Parts: sequence; structure tokens; C-alpha cells
Amino acid sequence: MATESAKKEQLRGRLVSELRRYATTALFLGAFFVSLTTYRKLVLAEYHIGSFEYGLAVIKALVLAKVILIGELVHVGERWRDSPLLVTTLWKTLAFSLLVAAFVVVEHVVAALIHQRPIAAEFDFSGGKGYEVLARIQLETVAFVPFFAFRELGRVLGEGELNALFLHRRKHPPKSVPE
Repeated sequence: MATESAKKEQLRGRLVSELRRYATTALFLGAFFVSLTTYRKLVLAEYHIGSFEYGLAVIKALVLAKVILIGELVHVGERWRDSPLLVTTLWKTLAFSLLVAAFVVVEHVVAALIHQRPIAAEFDFSGGKGYEVLARIQLETVAFVPFFAFRELGRVLGEGELNALFLHRRKHPPKSVPE
């Protein structure tokens, strides 16, 4: 009976840990996509074009957070895990950017099929749609650099240490430097 209770507690702890990882990933991506949507809305407003896509930005963040967690589950980007943090961060950024690029392509193909548009029109560079897809992938790649830098730093420091450094008061404040 004690082992059954221990298994349930272990499962509960793992569930809480995974939900916390999902929430922090979704919050980071949500902040990024909402900021991007706000900027896009401001640019379009200059041309008197209305745009309201905040709900879509949040949904994209939730879905993409799940894609990232699944990618981590299948060890995407783990090739140089023991390399210097710069190498590990850039490698994971590249690997997950490629995963996200594939996801963006699939997203646009599905959207074209649902709205009964030609798939080629989703990636047409003469109309600007293709450039929008490339810009989105590029911006997500840039956003992944600090995301994976913090994630890898946390992994190297140990479970919870990075959170403790950012979220809790330090016991011994740094000594002031004499002038």
C-alpha cells in the first residue's frame, strides 16, 4: 500500500512539474505572440486596416508550447548536451526552429485546405504571404535564443535553482564594493 501511495505521489509530482513547464513555455510564447500581434496591428492601422488576432496569438502559443514539450520529450536538440552553454543554446535554437518551421508549414497547408485555397498561394512570395511565413519563422528563431539560454542554464544549475535565483530573496546580499 505504501508503494501505491508513493507511486501516486511521484506521478502527481511529475504532472505538476510538466504542467509548470508547459505554463512557463506558453507564457513566454504568449507574451511574444501578443507583442508581435500588437506591433502588426499598429503597422496595419497606419494603412487603415483593422486587425484583431489576440485570441489566435494565445492559441498559437498554447499549441507551440505543446510542440516544444513534445520535441523535448523525444530529445530534439540533445546532440551537444554537454557542450558549452553557447553551443547547446544555439543548437537547440536551430533544432527547435526547424521543428517550428515544419509546424508553421503544416499550419498553412491545413489552413489552405480548410479555406479551400491553393496550397501554393500560402507560400507565394509575390503577394507577400511567403515573406510573412519566413518573417514569422525568423522572429520565432530569435525569440528562442533567450528561451533556450535560460532553459539550458536552469538545467546546468540544477532543478529549481534558476527559479530560486530569480524568484526568491537571496539569503546573503552581495557585499558592497568599496569606493
